[in-house]
Amino acid sequence: MKLGREALFFTKPGNPKQRLYEALRAIFVERLKAKEVAKRFGYTVNTLHVQASRFRAGALRSFFAQGKPGPKSRPKRDPVRDTVIELRKKNSSVYDIARVLKEKKHHLSPRSVWEILREAGFARLPRRLDEERPQHAKPEPAAKADRRQLDLSSGQSFHTHAAGLFLFIPEILDLKLESHVRKAGFPGTDAIPALQYFLSLLALKLIGKERYSHVMDCCHDRGLALFAGLNTIPKTTALTTYSYQLVRRKNVRFLESLALSARETGAIVGDSINLDFHSIPHFGDESVLEKHYVPRRSHAEKSILTCLAQDGDTRAFCYSNARLLKRDVADEVIRFSRFWKKATGNYPRQLVFDSKFTTIEKLNELRKLNIHFITLRKRTRRLVADLLQLPKASWERCTLDVPHRKYRTPRVYESRVHLKGYDGALRQIAAIDLGRDQPTLLLTNDLHSSPKAILTRYAQRMIIENAIADGVHFFHLDALCSSLQIEVDFSVILTVAADILYHNLTRKIRGFEDATAKQVYRKFINSSGNVTIGRREIYIAFNRRAHNPLLMEAGFDKREVRIPWLNNSTLRISFL
Repeated sequence: MKLGREALFFTKPGNPKQRLYEALRAIFVERLKAKEVAKRFGYTVNTLHVQASRFRAGALRSFFAQGKPGPKSRPKRDPVRDTVIELRKKNSSVYDIARVLKEKKHHLSPRSVWEILREAGFARLPRRLDEERPQHAKPEPAAKADRRQLDLSSGQSFHTHAAGLFLFIPEILDLKLESHVRKAGFPGTDAIPALQYFLSLLALKLIGKERYSHVMDCCHDRGLALFAGLNTIPKTTALTTYSYQLVRRKNVRFLESLALSARETGAIVGDSINLDFHSIPHFGDESVLEKHYVPRRSHAEKSILTCLAQDGDTRAFCYSNARLLKRDVADEVIRFSRFWKKATGNYPRQLVFDSKFTTIEKLNELRKLNIHFITLRKRTRRLVADLLQLPKASWERCTLDVPHRKYRTPRVYESRVHLKGYDGALRQIAAIDLGRDQPTLLLTNDLHSSPKAILTRYAQRMIIENAIADGVHFFHLDALCSSLQIEVDFSVILTVAADILYHNLTRKIRGFEDATAKQVYRKFINSSGNVTIGRREIYIAFNRRAHNPLLMEAGFDKREVRIPWLNNSTLRISFL
């Protein structure tokens, strides 16, 4: 007789305990032989004899889980039920009630309070006015940001947790950021001029604040406000609303001026530049953003595609564009080249990027602009097979000038290739023994540099990926304050400016020339101190810290500069 699907639940049990139960039942109730039962349920005869012996001895009795009955009462809610209802009749919210109960040593969550009220038939309270709420301690509101209320009268002294920010003042003046903000045409008001808005947002980047909303943690710090030239830092709403007014055209003008002054200060050399894309993920449910591949998550999701350029010598960021769409990706290398020409007067000598950054046709345009490039070529089966069939004598051994690299002695094979869309021949350098199963293929129009130099330079391109990782971890590059690209574009530009400032600062501190921004912030910038305002001076006295001698050796306590946005007051720094 054919058994139905329901019967198979008993004859072919999937659960191990149920299978053993059915086997033992067949032995003791149906009186079947052990050999027949073992075959039916997939046991050996010996195993079944052992389990039957255990059952006779009382070792196997818990085949079925026993449900534990729930409590008949609620020991935390029931004693305070009447108190909760009485307080709600006085127009108290669930949070007010939970607070009162806590003072009476009854710890009940607002959620549990609401469950009591809902069972008693109470509806939610309508929004109340401040005077209708119970009187208890509330957060102290900070003053409204207004430059006209900044008090620089002599004799004031106060403590600040942002003393380290004033180490950037000389670097800000050397970079001429005040002039760049003015030339870019950033908007401002009488209460908060454009420079004060910019310095407020820049300060949050320099101290590693993750989001604009975190400004509320330090809105009472007078030292942070003094750095920006205000009586207090603008609040969250003012900062986010301000960013909505910014457009890409003005951001590009700022970047052009910044790139030029960064070259003058030595923060950027501009000879060889790394280019890369970074997808900033968007975590909201609703957005009109395109999907791009996010390496950290190993899949494509809604994100903002950002182009970042990094100086190959100093490793400082020098350009960004967070207004890219998929249709603009291939053109970005030409757009950057023209940006650099306008900013500095010359095209970059060399660009280094990976294979997916642009197309062969755009490489041809770079050739017409006399720009050297180094990029990867996509491997195909036929290419790999042809290379692996070459005799060993065709490969030459070279040593890469990349310290601490595990694979420094690859074998290379050089050839000329012609690709559709490119006028003329390209130089192809294949390399093996680099720690990969397949050869690495490089394409370049640099026909004179040695293969060793080309391979070494491309290996150094990885530093832009490390810099992007640092930007994500310290400058919070991926922490979007909204899904609007225009706002993110300005946030990334602030990251570029902050990165340049950190590079200029670290070059002055012996032993920290190659330190990351996070390391420099932890050891030097994250310092508290006392601010004293004199007649025409502002004194910053740093509290004692282990690394202060390095700052003194670098001469930070000897350099005196006048701060234009603080009535040309002279900054004087000292260390305890």
